[in-house]
Amino acid sequence: MLRRIIASAVALMLAIGIQAAPARAAAPADTQFAWLIDASARLPVSADELARHLDQTLLTNSGGPDGFNDALRPYAPFTPTAVISSSPTEVRRLVSGPAGTLLATLAVDRAGLVGALRLTPYLPAPATWNAVDDTLRTLAPRVSFAAMRISPAGCRLVHGVDPDTARPLGSAFKLYVLAALAQAVRSGRLSWNAELPLKAAWKSVPSGVLQDEPDGTVHTLAEYADYMISISDNTATDHLIHTLGRGAVRRQFTHLGNAEPNAPVLTTREFATLKGWHYPAVASAYAALSSGLRAPLLPLLDRVPRTSIKAWENPRMIDQVEWFGSPVDMCQAYAGLSAQRDPAVDAALTLNDGGIALPSADFPTVWFKGGSEPGVMTLNYLARAADGTLVTASLMLSDPAHPLDETTVANRGLALLRGAIQLASGA
Repeated sequence: MLRRIIASAVALMLAIGIQAAPARAAAPADTQFAWLIDASARLPVSADELARHLDQTLLTNSGGPDGFNDALRPYAPFTPTAVISSSPTEVRRLVSGPAGTLLATLAVDRAGLVGALRLTPYLPAPATWNAVDDTLRTLAPRVSFAAMRISPAGCRLVHGVDPDTARPLGSAFKLYVLAALAQAVRSGRLSWNAELPLKAAWKSVPSGVLQDEPDGTVHTLAEYADYMISISDNTATDHLIHTLGRGAVRRQFTHLGNAEPNAPVLTTREFATLKGWHYPAVASAYAALSSGLRAPLLPLLDRVPRTSIKAWENPRMIDQVEWFGSPVDMCQAYAGLSAQRDPAVDAALTLNDGGIALPSADFPTVWFKGGSEPGVMTLNYLARAADGTLVTASLMLSDPAHPLDETTVANRGLALLRGAIQLASGA
């Protein structure tokens, strides 16, 4: 279920592999991708044909046959080019067409029908560090960036711009929640398979989906971790923070080398309450307190009904009410998580590559955690190259006065990070 949610909600970039050997039947994803390429050259595709290839939910959400054909028409016909990754049920491949190079994402359901399909821009990656630097300063008023290599000796900077300067992390702080959970499992205090029911008092606001599930719905701690990391589910995050205790999460900030003031560790619901309920009065009062005096205020924030928390469109106190860290901190967090060699940690961090679309033949392992709010965007990656080289690339952007153009900036940022990882690994 979670993988299907990821494919539709956060647009996982899935891929197709090389044609199967003649003696084998083609995998369902291969077959449907080949059909898509063929169909793109003869639009409009009939309703009967679409019904034989598309899941009904996808077809309905696309606006029916007319909507699907209209959505495809500006990009068609497709010519497939580079393979990004491959599995029997998921396809991710670059295609060229009238709109330029796109990343085609296709996933099939259990019946072999196309259940998820998305086309996203695929910008060329910078091929030199000078080109990386030229792009960086155009993305936002404030930028921190680092490309680093991880070895037994720790994180070594390959290239950076203000790599030690802390910025707002957004949901990237959830790496420390994951680290605290992994530590609790390693110590025997908790188990990945331990079950935890959803509690109304611990539900948060989106991003995520668990806030919409009935109270009492049971998930394992591993499933909460998967939701927290792969689709940045806030309700999953808060359930883990409450289960672990704020102190355990705060200790992971310190243990993994992040010296920024992140005490007390806010839940996502408390964070949203400060910025979305009687703003700026409550947030200003909170920010004016010392860390020791902030903690007693948190139970009061927890009593604010979720329905009273309103979304915001412009930056709100991003330098005062947030979670903080630098690109170097992100490398150290990834290094600590990688050193644990915990399959559950790896599973959570590999569910969603955030759209970077590194070729799996060159980078068989890619971890991702990003974060954003108005005026804030962070994109943080760890990639293991085919020769074992372990690199991280972290991009932190912020503007305290204006919201970032997330779609444009994210697409350019992903291309920049893809190039940085390739340069840092020597690929």
